[in-house]
Amino acid sequence: MPSSTSRRTVIKTGAVLMALGLTACTSTPSPSPSSTSPTTPATASEPTETFTFGTASQPLGLDPALSSDVESYRITRQILEGLVGVDQTTGKPTPLLATEWTESNEGRTYTFKLRTGVFFHDGTPFNADAVCHNFNRWFAFPAELRMQAPGISFKSVFKAHSDDAALSIFKSCTAEAPDTVRIDLTQPFTAFLQALTLPAFAIASPAALTTGTADVLNQTRYGNPVSAFATNPVGTGPYSLAAWDETSVRLVTHKEYWGNRGQIATINFVTYDHPQTRLQALLDGKIDGYDAVTVGNFDQLVKRGMQIVQRDPFSVMYLGMNQEIPILQNLKIRQAVELAIDKDTLIRKFFIDNTAKATQFVPPKISGFNNEAPELGHDPAKAKAYLAEAGYAGEELRFYYPLNATRPYLPTPEKIYAELSRQLTAVGFNVKPVPVDWSDGYLQKVQSPGDHALHLLGWNGAYSDAENFVGPLFGEKNGEFGYQDPQVFSKINRARGLPAGKERDEQYHTINAQIAATVPAVPIAFPISALALSDRVSSYPASPVLSEVFTKVQLKP
Repeated sequence: MPSSTSRRTVIKTGAVLMALGLTACTSTPSPSPSSTSPTTPATASEPTETFTFGTASQPLGLDPALSSDVESYRITRQILEGLVGVDQTTGKPTPLLATEWTESNEGRTYTFKLRTGVFFHDGTPFNADAVCHNFNRWFAFPAELRMQAPGISFKSVFKAHSDDAALSIFKSCTAEAPDTVRIDLTQPFTAFLQALTLPAFAIASPAALTTGTADVLNQTRYGNPVSAFATNPVGTGPYSLAAWDETSVRLVTHKEYWGNRGQIATINFVTYDHPQTRLQALLDGKIDGYDAVTVGNFDQLVKRGMQIVQRDPFSVMYLGMNQEIPILQNLKIRQAVELAIDKDTLIRKFFIDNTAKATQFVPPKISGFNNEAPELGHDPAKAKAYLAEAGYAGEELRFYYPLNATRPYLPTPEKIYAELSRQLTAVGFNVKPVPVDWSDGYLQKVQSPGDHALHLLGWNGAYSDAENFVGPLFGEKNGEFGYQDPQVFSKINRARGLPAGKERDEQYHTINAQIAATVPAVPIAFPISALALSDRVSSYPASPVLSEVFTKVQLKP
């Protein structure tokens, strides 16, 4: 088995490969927000290649406004596009369906100039009315729908829907002309443009939303309620959905796409729910690449001399605690959980080298990271003392963890659960394992009110701002943590509207410290994630926020 030194060497090689891939993918500079881009397709040969990608699980639904899991977003990014894209190297907003924009009214109004001559896959025109149809749909999501789909991103970004409009940051969307749309906010939101890069805010065909009764979740896919639209999404992207069965999703190039269509005519996303089966499929030539390389895979890939492409850490893995469970309302109990956890051992055993230990939920490269966030550390003796002081009498803690899942932030959940359970039991906790298959609604179960006391999960950042990490997790009370701290909620709401700079960073430092001190969850790692690729791939547009569009994959002749 290669040493950890070998692993580190190849990771660095992967990072170089990634950088080369990014250079190749961005050799033509993106237009600046103040310029206009051509809407005619780039002159290039017809795509002819087939690319097969191994995924860790099936998507939970293909309506990105309602499904926020990694595998759903990986696919919907190819089908639907938003107003604003992501620069692959800087992570900053770039033109996509909007060619330029202006900000006014002290950060409360954004006016977007739209691409002309763009059509949805169903032949209907993309225009300002279509944009407003989507924004108004998200704003008007009814409470019943929100209960069925707890992964909705609109509320975490805009704070409230139309049934609580006084609390919402979203005010209105106005079609000023077919190619001009104005979005008004009720208050400044510094990361508004970055937030629009989320797949959740991709623009869907209004006709398809209506035909597919997009807000009626009367079908089920892998334990999750979905609409007809979520099984057949229609956007403006470079690919359209051709087929979706129990093991794979097939996309095909959209011949009328307004932009560069790349080399790949067909993408097959094939599910292998175990790391070893993904590895073997790559070695056997059945797939061209796969995501979420685990430590065990890594060593075997090194032996075979396979390409490994590393992403910069942009996620946090954590142990969640639900304060709706009475015993977990006691701070000493939650602190005892933190004291029981040996993060160094978990990282050494289950994460790729150079994964950093987490003491907060904002990664180190993000403005607002607090170098001095409080940490209790690993101290089993003190954990036992805290339990005794809190009067813990062996109350059962139901510990939910996913089966048959690999995520960039959670490479081997069963093994991580086993080690965490051992550590917690060693200090005196009574842990009851509750394994739930990922495809049997794991996310729904741990993000909704319920009997989960502890659970394994993580958060993969979607844009480069501290708000994207602390806001969705701790900006308001939710079913995942049952966390109630009005002071933190207020500080998060204030910080999101502050202009970028020292005061805003200091506010997030305070927020991080306060969250760490009250322990609503235990951040464990900022994981390094990596992809494995066949020799057929000359460059892959690896992105820390997973904004990977397959038109930019380059294959060897």
